[in-house]
Amino acid sequence: MAVDSILSSPLGPPACEKDAKALQFIEEMTRNADSVQENVLAQILTRNAQTEYLKGLNLNGATDRETFKSKVPMVTYEDLQPLIQRIANGDRSPIFSAHPVSEFLTSSGTSAGERKLMPTIKEELDRRQLLYSLLMPVMNLYVKGLDKGKGLYFLFIKSETETPGGLLARPVLTSYYKSDHFKTRPFDPYNVYTSPNEAILCPDSFQSMYTQMLCGLYERQQVLRVGAVFASGLLRAIRFLQLNWQQLTEDIRTGSLNPKVTDPPIREYMTRSIRPDPGLADCIAKECSKENWEGIITRIWPNTKYLDVIVTGAMAQYIPTLDYYSGGLPKACTMYASSECYFGLNLNPMCKPSEVSYTIMPNMAYFEFLPHEPNNSPGSTPPSQLVDLADVEIGKEYELVITTYAGLCRYRVGDILRVTGFHNSAPQFQFVRRKNVLLSIDSDKTDEAELQTAVENASKLLREFNTSVVEYTSYADTKTIPGHYVIYWELLSKDSGNSPSKHVLDRCCLAMEESLNSVYRQCRVADNSIGPLEIRVVRNGTFEELMDYAISRGASINQYKVPRCVSFTPIMELLDSRVVSAHFSPSLPHWTPERSMKKRIK
Repeated sequence: MAVDSILSSPLGPPACEKDAKALQFIEEMTRNADSVQENVLAQILTRNAQTEYLKGLNLNGATDRETFKSKVPMVTYEDLQPLIQRIANGDRSPIFSAHPVSEFLTSSGTSAGERKLMPTIKEELDRRQLLYSLLMPVMNLYVKGLDKGKGLYFLFIKSETETPGGLLARPVLTSYYKSDHFKTRPFDPYNVYTSPNEAILCPDSFQSMYTQMLCGLYERQQVLRVGAVFASGLLRAIRFLQLNWQQLTEDIRTGSLNPKVTDPPIREYMTRSIRPDPGLADCIAKECSKENWEGIITRIWPNTKYLDVIVTGAMAQYIPTLDYYSGGLPKACTMYASSECYFGLNLNPMCKPSEVSYTIMPNMAYFEFLPHEPNNSPGSTPPSQLVDLADVEIGKEYELVITTYAGLCRYRVGDILRVTGFHNSAPQFQFVRRKNVLLSIDSDKTDEAELQTAVENASKLLREFNTSVVEYTSYADTKTIPGHYVIYWELLSKDSGNSPSKHVLDRCCLAMEESLNSVYRQCRVADNSIGPLEIRVVRNGTFEELMDYAISRGASINQYKVPRCVSFTPIMELLDSRVVSAHFSPSLPHWTPERSMKKRIK
């Protein structure tokens, strides 16, 4: 009897009985989203009733929403930092959670200032594992036969640091990969990696990447999907192959391992599995030695069905480069998560990147949503206006606010989400941007999404020259009078004999300014409080150097994202030392008072 006749799902026919149960769980949770949320909040408040934080708010054991909403304030990380620091320093009393804090999960380390330390508890690993277990059952609805091959995933850990009180502090993915949930995971034919645990768990990023790439090359015919956490990580792997294919093919040809790979567990594993294969080495060398690397992913791994990478938010700018290297393979964004909490999954993972929406799983935490009004000043929306998960409205934008089992209460994550629809009674959200990633010189404010759009519009001028922007960042240069925006571009030119001229790149500056908001253009045209926008083209490999620098200072290779605004002096010096040409907007952008007024009225 077919599996789907045993236990069918409204999402589609499951691939196996295990998938059927996972899909049924998704249906149960999303069908009863509001009641699940009510139970989650009651569980959290009951469990943590005697913690210092909740006792200080005089809940007196209440677990209902009304009391919770009236007595518990919204908070940011800065509000909680003194209490978090006490835990980091060794205070083991129940401050946030009745369960002992097991470790700290760190932010990605790409924002300004120190990395955040988010206290977590052991059972959160179970909750994260639960969400992971739902991903492949959903993917199997859209891509058949994934049990007939393997996934080439570039996954990395970061070595831990220890707080003064003795607790580990590490990125959430390092915590997961080092857990028994990952290391001793049961065999699942739908979720087999080419990368051995020994390579994933090696703290040296070169040795880890080298071994994962080598194993992926050996099994090139078995690879059905290629991925990394972020799109930037996958592009870093392609760049690694460009730099190291000759040594990799030599290892395959001779059946020996590069002496630079010294990690004992890796060498022990590879001794058992490495073998001489001159034919495979010749095949890979033939492709890698060609000057044109367009479609290299499908040339090396010809059976790849899709790329598994996050390409939403700031990662969207990598889409053209991924298309170039993959020949336009589908890009699957499967889940939405952060160090504070895992939130939900994409129930249509093979959709276009611009259509990605994540369904919030109501069992993961208690979710509230702060209506996002871009023109409101901080704190202008009172906590009483927070909206419950089941009550958000399609088309509106909200800032995500969470209450977790680990003890965070009404914590502002800083993500701005737009409601796109519902699956049963659970809303689906498009990730819009991180809040308050801004450039500002005067009264202007440019956020990450607006900057991304400006770069995309300006880069259209480069198409006729077969050139694209592969990476960018920015900063507000206030040393000049007036100050001006500086945008660093790293370019990929597919035709070195037809590169864009200085005149074209100057026009790119103006195209960016035309894409920015009316307040910026008013400052440029009427107030003269902002100078012409500048694009500084940096030499190829600069942003890879920037990533290496961030990793050397403690960023996670898995979670690293290029900061879209920079201000840290060593980073500025690194970027400026790699500039090959500088370009300025040749004229003023368009702006009229009438046009500005219309925008305000809207």
